[in-house]
Amino acid sequence: MRRSQYGFYLSTALLVAANLLIPVAIYIFAKGFFPYKPLLPGLAQYEALKEEPQPAPPFDRLVFMVVDALRSDFVYTDGTGFQFTQSLIKDGAAMPFTAHATSPTVTMPRLKAITTGSIPSFLDVILNLDEADTSSTLSTQDSWLAQMKAKKTGKLLLYGDDTWLKLFPDTFDRADGTSSFFVSADQEQYQDFTEVDNNVTRHITSELRQDDWNTMVLHYLGLDHIGHKSGPRSVNMVPKQREMDGIVREIYEALETQAHLESTLLVLCGDHGMNDAGNHGASSAGETSPALVFMSPKLKSIAKPATVPAPFDEDFQYYTKVDQSDLAPTLGALLGFPVPKNNLGAFILDFLPFWSNRRDQMHLLLSNAKQIFDIIAAASGVSLTTAYASSACGDLPTVAEDLACELQKISQLANTQTSDDDLKERMSTWLQRAQELMSSMASNYDMSKLIQGGVTAVVALALAMASLIMVGDIRWNLIPFAGITILYGIMMFASSYVEEEHHFWYWSASAWLFYVTLSRANRTKRTPAVIAIVVLVVMRLIRGWNQTGQKFAGEPDIVKLFMKSNPQLLWSLSFLTYLTTALKLRHRLGRGGLLRAITVPFITVLITLALSFKVAFCSEDSPELIVGFMEAVLGFLGEASLVGRAQAVFAGIAVGMVYPVYCLLTQPYGWSRLNPLTQSRVTNLPLFLLFQTLQFFLERLDEPKLETAEISTTSLVLQLASFFAMGGTNAISSVDLSNAYNGISGYSVVAVGVLTFVGNFAGPIWWASGANVLLLRRRLASGPAAPEGEGTSSSSEKQQGNTSGGGGVYYHQHIALWTVFITASLGFVMAACTALRTHLFIWTVFSPKYLYSMGWSLGQHLLVNVGMGGVLYWLGTR
Repeated sequence: MRRSQYGFYLSTALLVAANLLIPVAIYIFAKGFFPYKPLLPGLAQYEALKEEPQPAPPFDRLVFMVVDALRSDFVYTDGTGFQFTQSLIKDGAAMPFTAHATSPTVTMPRLKAITTGSIPSFLDVILNLDEADTSSTLSTQDSWLAQMKAKKTGKLLLYGDDTWLKLFPDTFDRADGTSSFFVSADQEQYQDFTEVDNNVTRHITSELRQDDWNTMVLHYLGLDHIGHKSGPRSVNMVPKQREMDGIVREIYEALETQAHLESTLLVLCGDHGMNDAGNHGASSAGETSPALVFMSPKLKSIAKPATVPAPFDEDFQYYTKVDQSDLAPTLGALLGFPVPKNNLGAFILDFLPFWSNRRDQMHLLLSNAKQIFDIIAAASGVSLTTAYASSACGDLPTVAEDLACELQKISQLANTQTSDDDLKERMSTWLQRAQELMSSMASNYDMSKLIQGGVTAVVALALAMASLIMVGDIRWNLIPFAGITILYGIMMFASSYVEEEHHFWYWSASAWLFYVTLSRANRTKRTPAVIAIVVLVVMRLIRGWNQTGQKFAGEPDIVKLFMKSNPQLLWSLSFLTYLTTALKLRHRLGRGGLLRAITVPFITVLITLALSFKVAFCSEDSPELIVGFMEAVLGFLGEASLVGRAQAVFAGIAVGMVYPVYCLLTQPYGWSRLNPLTQSRVTNLPLFLLFQTLQFFLERLDEPKLETAEISTTSLVLQLASFFAMGGTNAISSVDLSNAYNGISGYSVVAVGVLTFVGNFAGPIWWASGANVLLLRRRLASGPAAPEGEGTSSSSEKQQGNTSGGGGVYYHQHIALWTVFITASLGFVMAACTALRTHLFIWTVFSPKYLYSMGWSLGQHLLVNVGMGGVLYWLGTR
């Protein structure tokens, strides 16, 4: 065996080791970066200040109505559908607030904050997507639901989002849950604008007549689904608000007229808001500012005058701003139960006038403070019983000791004639300091694991670089790839660059494609300057297709200005996309033979099925786009179920992997491109036509053939650019779940996970197959039978391409380069998260970026570029 063969095998072993270390590095770092916080077990008891009687609560029953994604302006401003709610605010029967929702602004962690008053773990973002998860249960944690159940004064009811059932198993006596993610399915099974809410509303009238319950939780999903599909300015938004306002009216009128409900408190709130694009998960003002309204005829005695409707505020801060965690201690006082043990919220002072006795007011505030200090004591070991000199407060060694000292002084002053306003101000300041301390303690990083994870990523990078050096021909054409990798890594240390990362890839892709085109000016008879201009124009269209990032999300783009307002243009381009895909498949078969006779009908049927599913899906998902001739097309397609249509498409793709159609899959126009089309929003389908245009020019510029480093660089910039062009960002709010249930009729974590990944990485998957085409053309040109004039410009690459690698050296070099980028970028992100772990935006910018790095590393790199790419390349060399 020749020495070059040993070198190739050794290089392969190093590359395999490097890729195996990627998930190891990710796991180790995540264990240190996302630890579960220790929580105090059991239910709180009335122990603090037990020598004094507990203040009598003004309410004994609660209706807790959550409208998913209820942004504050949806309720408080002019033009809203919540006219009755505004009338209650005006009359003093409702007290309005803006409840700050900390990132991540998704349902599960927000419900944890609302019910327990604690700070949820960032890992709840992932658990929020897994409906089968049970590890996130709050069955062993204290919450106002647990406290209401412990009172044994009535049953607990739940109608709506089944996230409550997952968080609180065996808590509700009567329940009817609705999946929060199954947002597009057969019409007869599900209508996510209406049926999800009708399923909640149908229970209300009968339950209001019964008096065997003390807590009714209602969680409506329709408004959130409207936002995801068409944004906060959708024509469906105000009608949905009127529907929700009608529910408020029915409940409030029942409170006024039914004797057993006279001491019932109605709370209307959002679990989070939404941004201008209709999404949530990040930390923009719209996402973190849901409405919070307390309603009851009893509130007229204490409510302060409020302006209705409120003047517009671009920061969505209307009336008094409170934290969502403040709900737990406030409900405890209003309904008569101890503050939940892990609460970090502060009692809302606007409700203190319910208790005219000064002693009762001080009791409530001090109970809240001592409960929070119990958490501080458990975390720091500082005791409230320690004697502190009054002059020592402010100069003590730790913040915890200083808080203990200050709380002692406040407790002493509460028994004196100190002004109530002064005491309230000091208590408010103390609570704020305590919350800040516990928030910092919540980020309990394991530094040893952070370092181990980072070191593992660096080792993987070193192995990948060693593999590349052994098998690759290190040339000047690696400089652009190296420059992009280094610049990208530096960007990870700036929050604004992470949020607006798409600009880097748009400009990098444009500059690289322009360079590649013009670099052929003296080496080909074609007109690269003209082609370069065309390529730049195509890239400009790709850049402007979807407005993404954080600063300008929701601003006008091609989709909003042209596609949605001109459905016939959209469908014409979409049909053309499917037609060109079919023609490419047909072209690859040659001019005759049995293979062609078998597969041409197969291609026709498969493309027809795929198009049929997309049209039928759009009629349910975005019916406003089905106009004109599309109505006739929809009627022609029949009434088959969406699940059945999708399953037929996926089955056709699976059949395509069986001989004799398998050779189709060696080309970029097989399942590796049809599947991304199936899993993309209809408004993004024309993007694939632009991708095909770029691919067309890249293949014709390929004279002489692009070298491996150039192919890898092209693949890199276009995969990343296409991800953002299709609406992706580094924020959780941009995760698209609209195609997560194609072909399935129920929840499956594996199926939904795969479909969600393909839907969000459709562009990168498409370009991964495009890179394989260029690599195969490179290999054919370097082989012994390559036509004259099409040989490689690198004699060493040609020599290596015909060694023991059997042509696999080009794929090997390509994957080695990608592994270098992935491990380097992963290392940079880990370093940024470690260095900036105390940064203000660590949980809103850098942590989501780490999650996306996981997606790029494990999903796109290992599964698509390495796995799928390896299979396609191997088939292409047979």
